[in-house]
Amino acid sequence: MKHTTLGDLDVSRIGLGAMGMSVFYTGAGTDDAESVRTVQRAVDLGVTFIDTAEVYGPYVNEELVGRALKGRRDEVVLATKFGMISHADADGGIGVLDGSRANIRTAVEGSLKRLGTDHIDLYYQHRVDPDTPVEEVAGAVGELVQEGKVRHLGLSEAGPDTIRRAHAVHPVTAVQSSYSLWNREVEERVLPALRELGIGFVPYSPLGHGFLTGTLRSPEQFDEGDWRRTSPRFQGENFRRNLALADEVRAVADEAGATPAQVALAWLLSRGEHIVPIPGTKRVARVEENTAADTVELTAGQLAKLDSLPPAAGRDHSEEERRLIER
Repeated sequence: MKHTTLGDLDVSRIGLGAMGMSVFYTGAGTDDAESVRTVQRAVDLGVTFIDTAEVYGPYVNEELVGRALKGRRDEVVLATKFGMISHADADGGIGVLDGSRANIRTAVEGSLKRLGTDHIDLYYQHRVDPDTPVEEVAGAVGELVQEGKVRHLGLSEAGPDTIRRAHAVHPVTAVQSSYSLWNREVEERVLPALRELGIGFVPYSPLGHGFLTGTLRSPEQFDEGDWRRTSPRFQGENFRRNLALADEVRAVADEAGATPAQVALAWLLSRGEHIVPIPGTKRVARVEENTAADTVELTAGQLAKLDSLPPAAGRDHSEEERRLIER
């Protein structure tokens, strides 16, 4: 596995997103033993960057990752996230944004315990809290860095202005946002700012929530708890139109002698040196397929075909979700 850097943090060129092992997708949480094997197989293959969050479950995904990495913690860079649970609320405040210093301190202790570690390598603010200045958030995480509980600060779905303000208080190592062949909004403002500041970028959902793998042909493949049922991009005419985009990716894959997922990841790797996608999966076979993408070399013509693909039809997120995303 090739390596690169996020800021001064050394990581494998492709990471692993653990969210779908526990929540939000069809089949999540139905086979934890296979999910544990998937994490361990990823590490065997040279993946050194594992991503989770306290809100995934909540909590159960961090516990799963902790079990999977028992005895192998030192082999990986471990990332988790805070701020989408308000611990001050009697009901746990699931989905309530809270970037306060008190909440961060409560969150980090819980994450450390669930992950079975004494430090978190990359600690992201999961979404920007409009009620807490990001300078306070950066300062609070900076204190945790001084105490050795956290190594690096990250932000998720933050816009350029927020990134700059946080970075002025404490160095931001990486920003995580949705980025793929069918979601390229970050190219306009976010990526240029990150390159200017020397901050790494971590694309989540690099396979378009599975759509770019070419295996999704009908919304009927999703169970009732699958969040994609609420995504405009997966509904009605939008879904049918987007099948053509997935077919174009498959055509390039056939030409390149690779799978559609590998082509989608190889395209992302071509976008810059300090870009580290974290494809999510809960299956060993898929992690083997995804991690092999760093050996796929696309030609200039193939990259041009992918670059010229039309935007996906429909919004990637619901209006409620989009309110939590800065661009």
